[in-house]
Amino acid sequence: MNPLAGQLNESIKAGNEHVYDMLSTLGKEIYFPKEGILSQSAEAGAHAKKYNATIGIATEGGVPMHLGVIQDKLSAYSPKDLYSYAPPAGKPELRTVWREKMLRENPSLEGKTISNPVVTNALTHGLSIVADLFAEPGDAIIYPDKNWENYELTFGIRRHGETVNYPLFTEEMTFNSAGLEDALLAQKERGKAIVLLNFPNNPTGYTPGIKEGDEIVAAILRAAEEGINVVVVSDDAYFGLFFEDSLKESLFGKLAHLHPRVLPIKIDGATKEEFVWGFRVGFITYASEDKDLLAALEQKTLGIIRATISSGAHPSQTFVLDALKSPEFEAQKEEKFQIMKGRANKVKALLDSGKYGEDIWTYYPFNSGYFMCLKLHTVAAEDLRLHLIHNYGLGTIALGETDLRIAFSCIEEEQLEDLFDLVYAGVRDLEKA
Repeated sequence: MNPLAGQLNESIKAGNEHVYDMLSTLGKEIYFPKEGILSQSAEAGAHAKKYNATIGIATEGGVPMHLGVIQDKLSAYSPKDLYSYAPPAGKPELRTVWREKMLRENPSLEGKTISNPVVTNALTHGLSIVADLFAEPGDAIIYPDKNWENYELTFGIRRHGETVNYPLFTEEMTFNSAGLEDALLAQKERGKAIVLLNFPNNPTGYTPGIKEGDEIVAAILRAAEEGINVVVVSDDAYFGLFFEDSLKESLFGKLAHLHPRVLPIKIDGATKEEFVWGFRVGFITYASEDKDLLAALEQKTLGIIRATISSGAHPSQTFVLDALKSPEFEAQKEEKFQIMKGRANKVKALLDSGKYGEDIWTYYPFNSGYFMCLKLHTVAAEDLRLHLIHNYGLGTIALGETDLRIAFSCIEEEQLEDLFDLVYAGVRDLEKA
């Protein structure tokens, strides 16, 4: 093992031996080089005042070399903020601004110790970093039966974790914290579990209420008290899009400092929060009472980044930072939030109006995010999906036998009634066939 990896491991052990036990083999072996090209280039950048012949970029006239056909379109930005490599951890100011935003929007983090957010290539990259650092073959990866399919690829296929699902909803259509607790306690012999919490949920658009949130935290605490090491990932892809009475902040804050056997990790980003999906700017943040442990986890995270993508895209980080600092940012974001809320409310009003009856479908609770799900009673979801595409030009997502996901996020409010009329017509067509 490289001595640098050993030093990081010792820092983690000293801070919390349970967190060291959570690491995968790769997580224990990975490190960020302190004497490689990046560190030498950084040293040269600080001290080589005459010539700096270290970095693998081209310069001209004292700025990064660039083409006019590109810079002409981006002339509002300095070439130094576009073309040179961003640091592996991301632009320092962007990390600071995002941290401030996180603390402002999550009051439960007050008094808690968290790492500085590290920039990722959006949220999937952040999740894959967690998988690399903590998932060993056979580890239990716990998440509900209604989930984002990429979890299976990221934690199951890539890292050979064992998927453990539990029903998302109780019979009363509230979050199934008892199911989560049962799934956790079933891992007592293993002594370790990785839990994925995704609110607002994809595909249902559901965010638990405050009481349900407390029950989730209590279930995780119970598992920790039973001797199970729990890596808890808050996948906050749709954070902030809370339209009704639900949690308005991430459970990351309540999980921070909960128990020595609980390691909370927050995965979030600008992609959906700030409506810049293609910019691919995400963040990964850890919580622990031990600052040296956090520093070591950050170094291991940088090691994974260096070994995979080296660093994130610089222009998109610059664009996001510029937006976050703009005095118009909050007002413009609120305007888009109200549009999204209006669409969600319109869907709920349509479905509650009695226009379509209750014999052909019901809907799962939704109060946030981009999506909602119908539960079909009389036809198969995949049959309906294909029928809607080929006969009505309408695209939806079939999930399992009964569930049809509809993304109201990409449909204008005045078009939603027509959309559900077409879905209804499609169901009736298949019933007659």
